[in-house]
Amino acid sequence: MTSGRRNANGKSWKRLIERFESRNARVGVVGLGYVGLPVAVDFGKAGFRIIGVDASEARVQLVVEGRSEFVDVLSEDLVELRDMGRLDATTSYDGLSEADAVLLCVPTPLLDGIPDVSAITQAATSLAAVLRPGTLVILESTTYPGTTEDLVAPLLELGGLVRGRDFLLAFSPERIDPGNPQYSFADIPKIVGGTTPAATKAAEALYSQVVPKVVTVKSPREAEMAKLIENTFRHVNIALVNELALYAHDMQVDIWEAIEAAATKPFGYMPFFPGPGWGGHCIPLDPAYLSWRVHKDRNHNVRFVEIAHQVNSEMPRHVVSRVSELLNKGGKAIKNSRILGVGIAYKGGTEDTRHSPGVTVLDILARQGAKINYHDPLVHNQRIAGKELKSAKLSPSQISKHDLILILARQTGVDWDQLANNGTLIFDTVNALRRARPNIVRL
Repeated sequence: MTSGRRNANGKSWKRLIERFESRNARVGVVGLGYVGLPVAVDFGKAGFRIIGVDASEARVQLVVEGRSEFVDVLSEDLVELRDMGRLDATTSYDGLSEADAVLLCVPTPLLDGIPDVSAITQAATSLAAVLRPGTLVILESTTYPGTTEDLVAPLLELGGLVRGRDFLLAFSPERIDPGNPQYSFADIPKIVGGTTPAATKAAEALYSQVVPKVVTVKSPREAEMAKLIENTFRHVNIALVNELALYAHDMQVDIWEAIEAAATKPFGYMPFFPGPGWGGHCIPLDPAYLSWRVHKDRNHNVRFVEIAHQVNSEMPRHVVSRVSELLNKGGKAIKNSRILGVGIAYKGGTEDTRHSPGVTVLDILARQGAKINYHDPLVHNQRIAGKELKSAKLSPSQISKHDLILILARQTGVDWDQLANNGTLIFDTVNALRRARPNIVRL
């Protein structure tokens, strides 16, 4: 890095890094959702002044009022940071002209199986209009290799500034795990790849104030690929145990006991566990970004990814098939059976139902004529098969009036003993009860 080189505003990259290291800097965060809001709060706790931007007026209003909509962010923290003058939120990009660093944490969903980077495009275009010389811009949104350099950089330069000369640009993949009490944003190492050595060093200096370790790579492409590797690894291994679970059931093998036994090997093995499918903002989407890019560039399919996607996508219907089998043994059909789904977030510890396999399972059952209720302490309302439902309170009488209890996630706050001891037939797809009884059947 040429530490003495000055940008068009007369401020050297060395001085920018010093502002990060002294935590006397303003950090803009674009996107105040599951990723952006925890990032903003942890930077605010570290002493930085945060300017949050989100397209949703309702979400901005919640932040301004100090009310968190996410389990991972405490409302008390929002109030404290707001009152200390360290956190502000708005729908306008104008305030980002005062930022020393801007983190783009916008969603990157799939649209008909194709990566939808429209939110990145919109954010970069809006930022270009207010971007001042001497600013570090970091893309955190999960995406395919090449996005930072081929898409974001040209858009930011529409405002007349030149990357590397007037502003710095890097990529650092988000690693937020919603609902994980052990690892918050501030507990997880960050990967950083800048478009120039100066950008890498500046991003490293910024994140080093908040996270325990920063790992630098030679360009944004390696950082972009690293994120896809992480989640493709999980995607493929989840598919493997899901498929093994199907065969294990046919062979009368307890797949849970077998996996736990295999996990006693101290090397060469990492346990993954089956379930009703996969969900959330990463696993169902990120491998598709890799597959799409490879197919686009080389007209080739990443076969492991395609097969894993097929296996995991079919798991909800396999669960429905098992439900039908269990009900039939009791002389009942799915139609008109009363089924209580327990835990409908995509995993325990979060209120996030994006791509939730539990919701998919209940949707299918409802459309086949089942009378559906659900219980989830963190998901208060959910639309299932076109009908708005509220989370039912658990009680012995509430449990007993159902023909089947279907456990779909190990959700926080569920009274598992009350469920297990009731005597009602239970199909546990995630081994939440960790026990075998005549009324408890596991996937």
